Amino acid sequence: MKSRIKIFSASLAFFVSICSYGQMATGTSAVQTGDSLTLKSIISEIIKMHPTVKGAEEALNAADARIGLAKAGYYPNVDFGANYSNIGPVIKITIPSMGSFQLYPENNYSAAINYKQTIYDFGRTRTNIELENESKVYGELAIEQVKQKMSIVAINNFYTLDFLQDALVIKEQELTNLNNHLKYVQTKKATGSATDYEILTTQVRISTIESQKVDLLTALKVQQAYLNSLLGLPEKSTPVVKRELETVGPDINSDSLLEYAYRNRDEMLLNKKKISMAEMRYELTRTLNRPYLGFMASGGAKNGYLPDLNALKMNYVVGFGFSVPIFDANKTKYNLQQAKVAINTLDFETESTKRSISSDVAQAEAYVTSAEQKVKQFELQLTQAERAYSLAELSFKTGTITNLDLLDSSTSVAQSRLLLIKARIDFVAGIYMLRAALGERLY
Repeated sequence: MKSRIKIFSASLAFFVSICSYGQMATGTSAVQTGDSLTLKSIISEIIKMHPTVKGAEEALNAADARIGLAKAGYYPNVDFGANYSNIGPVIKITIPSMGSFQLYPENNYSAAINYKQTIYDFGRTRTNIELENESKVYGELAIEQVKQKMSIVAINNFYTLDFLQDALVIKEQELTNLNNHLKYVQTKKATGSATDYEILTTQVRISTIESQKVDLLTALKVQQAYLNSLLGLPEKSTPVVKRELETVGPDINSDSLLEYAYRNRDEMLLNKKKISMAEMRYELTRTLNRPYLGFMASGGAKNGYLPDLNALKMNYVVGFGFSVPIFDANKTKYNLQQAKVAINTLDFETESTKRSISSDVAQAEAYVTSAEQKVKQFELQLTQAERAYSLAELSFKTGTITNLDLLDSSTSVAQSRLLLIKARIDFVAGIYMLRAALGERLY
């Protein structure tokens, strides 16, 4: 969360730094016009179709398969087997006055259906099923975490695009104003009322703004390409985002923010599930050293019975099996130690997650407060800049200031507007970051 806020703030600060001049006015925009994308539609499409989300959802199918596999312990195993064997030499017994007897045939045939069923395994299958069910719940929570992260990515991209679109409009309008001003001073130069210095200074400013516009267009294309990647749009698409600077902050008492975040952040919910699963694995490991009671039955036909050794006869076998582990070379003991260590490690991980969440909430809250103060500051600054520009126009008409002084006043208005736009975007983005830090769903 800390890194996301820093990256977003730094990216906007960079774009503001290259947009040091500009004035908002009427003119032609380089930004594509037409249907613009809303933040809600972008997030909805991403969490519905992005491969990262789809991959996480597919993992639930594997979880269902593991649950079915665990439940298989309750069901019997049934198979059919058939055998043929030729045995030699064949043993014969000779009894005086009775003749010779063959004990078994040379050719032996058998076919049978075999049935095996666990009667009681002292909780092994039950614990395994509970573990796999818990694993599926963990997978469902993991999907929610992926959706939340993708939503944050979409929000950062959306508001960066929003700022770049506005910055480009300002740059284009400033170029229009500067070109008009250049024509004006060139006309004055022809009458001897302006100097070459005024013309050259204006031309330098035009060159600077054009360079800044190139940088902004490049940054805009990069962000549009990234949005195309998120939405699965053709690489040549030039999406435009809609202006959305209205959002509602979390309706939570400031003193309760941390407790709310501890209850709702995906990281905490996932840690709780991991601890629960680790405890179940510990119990499952304990069951490996418990007795086992099973039933088996087999029925079919085979030869080799007296008096006709070659005749096939029906036969069966039914029985119970009971095993009690006595010594397993300490395998269960050490597996239990490992399982216990895993539980303890997750406890420490939960504490570390709490500290990270605490930091995220504090930083997001401070970020929102700072952006809110800047909005008020730049609103006042814009009002003052506009008043100063009005006074500069009057002074210019009376001849008390030069064309360049008037132009400086004009660019101050544009810069104030740009700073105000950035502050408002920072505030809205900060609200989203605070909501994310508290664990509120952004989708």
